[in-house]
Amino acid sequence: MPDNRLNRVQAAVNRIIKGKENVVKKVLAAIIGGGHILMEDIPGVGKTTLATTFARALSLDYRRVQFTPDVLPSDLLGFSMYHSQKGEFEFQEGAVFCNLLLADEINRTSPKTQSALLEVMEEHQVSIEGVTRRLPDPFIVIATQNPAGSSGTQLLPESQLDRFLVRLSMGYPGHEDAVALLKGEVWKQLADVSPILSLEELQDLQKRTEEIFVHDSLYEYMVSLVEGTRNNPLFAQGASPRAAIALLRMSRAMAMIDGRDFVTAHDVQSVLVDVLGHRVRLSARALAEGTLAEAAIDKLHETVRSPKIN
Repeated sequence: MPDNRLNRVQAAVNRIIKGKENVVKKVLAAIIGGGHILMEDIPGVGKTTLATTFARALSLDYRRVQFTPDVLPSDLLGFSMYHSQKGEFEFQEGAVFCNLLLADEINRTSPKTQSALLEVMEEHQVSIEGVTRRLPDPFIVIATQNPAGSSGTQLLPESQLDRFLVRLSMGYPGHEDAVALLKGEVWKQLADVSPILSLEELQDLQKRTEEIFVHDSLYEYMVSLVEGTRNNPLFAQGASPRAAIALLRMSRAMAMIDGRDFVTAHDVQSVLVDVLGHRVRLSARALAEGTLAEAAIDKLHETVRSPKIN
């Protein structure tokens, strides 16, 4: 049976974010899977509201950084300041010392500032002046970026893209959902969102998710899908081994949300584009034919045989 608390979290977010149930489910899956989320979309579709609502429902200490060209690594990581009365330097924590960091418009800042997040996202720690400091647990980054080519943006480095468990897009709301949005006064409703899970309960769910059973044939299936991106003419660059780990974590989380203690092939297939889409680079042939990454991954999926488990 599905965990009622996870259903309540989804219901609370869906009351604020209209008509995006599938996106909400996958964001929750990424959170209980212990990963980071990249939201790529135009401004104004509710990405910040989504992050704020999840922070409230999951009892997360939440900070938002608006990324601009003048944001410095020290703004994120922290710095040492001389305390004249004590006669010593004191460390001032940066914005990353929280449970949920909203990195808003991350592709508007400098590469130097973007690279400051690499250790943070992978190791959940900050190393400054020879001292390593652990971040709170859990630690999750939800980063938003405007589509490539938008004014003032630059591409994220592949090393950083690979650290996001999934890339998702909300898109425009449907007509009825847009009308409901206008009538609902979202910000007043957002203020009424109360905690559903404590930090301890979320940590327990993350540990239980890691224990979801995966059949050997599904391990083979996930690795074959990732390897398929490396020898397919549609791709100039395939996915890294980290992609297979991300696929496993998301598949387990989807099973957890659906109330199962085992992963199915459908779990893997349902998150394939979200996990691989930002980790591959299309070939010149695919680009010339107008093929999108989603379509290329769908074609790849058709070439890899899905396991039959009795």
